[in-house]
Amino acid sequence: MQNLNAIPLSALRAIEAIARTGTLGRAADELGVTAGALSQRLAKAEAALGQSLFIREASGLQPTAICLQVAPRLTRAIQELSSVIAEIRVPEENTLTISVAPIFASRWLIWRIRRFNQENPSISLRVLPTAEVVDLDRSEVDIGIRVGEDPSLGSGAVKLLEQRVFPVCSPDLAQRLRTLDDLRTVPIIRENELLYGWKSWLSKQDLEVVDLQSGPTYADASLCLDAAMTGQGVFMAWETLTCDALEQGHVSSPFARRSPTGAAYWFATSQYSARKTSVSKFRHWLEAELHCSINYWTAGTA
Repeated sequence: MQNLNAIPLSALRAIEAIARTGTLGRAADELGVTAGALSQRLAKAEAALGQSLFIREASGLQPTAICLQVAPRLTRAIQELSSVIAEIRVPEENTLTISVAPIFASRWLIWRIRRFNQENPSISLRVLPTAEVVDLDRSEVDIGIRVGEDPSLGSGAVKLLEQRVFPVCSPDLAQRLRTLDDLRTVPIIRENELLYGWKSWLSKQDLEVVDLQSGPTYADASLCLDAAMTGQGVFMAWETLTCDALEQGHVSSPFARRSPTGAAYWFATSQYSARKTSVSKFRHWLEAELHCSINYWTAGTA
């Protein structure tokens, strides 16, 4: 009989996640590991089983017939096992893995996380920047921070902050924007040809998107903000992306009004991680930091 000890649970989880998500990258994001580490787990599992479970093609990994046959059963088994473990496992308090959108991580979280480390030296943080929505109940991730109308991050999702947007530009360009009509005369920076947030903001200002000029297009909101800093035009930015640049004087906000997008920032946990005291400490710290930022953003706004 096959020695099951030669096939660790982590390898079975790798097989299940790859078969279900369809790609090595998405499976790695879901499990909170690197693609390289997941590939190694798969290779060890296939070696222990004595056969390949996926066919390596240029387009990615294609499950074999036997893999397609057992994958649904493997999914059910891992779900049940995860549920059992969550009920009996003693929480590991000194390590937290956090899945967070890359822009929020690089523009806001990374500049403040040192304060959490100073206040909680016994807690080790592992930040996993990814655009993929991680299934917390199937992964090694403790916390998910995402932006959207629906968190889709687990049963423990809590709203942290309503997302609001407002126009920003370089201080020099801001001097040309005395009235709302002046927006018609300057380039508007676009993210992938999208004018995210402009429609809702302009609807309260008696202007329309068609009134705006074309401007440079960048495939990333962080690059759009950099473009605004360098005077390339006006960008409709959200608060967490822009607050530090605004406070440091790299950009200006020529018009006070902030407009809600309908989306929000969410803090989500799994049934297991919600029991960890360290998760509660991080959430309270995060809420306090956001509250401080909100106080700055809303000062003097209409």
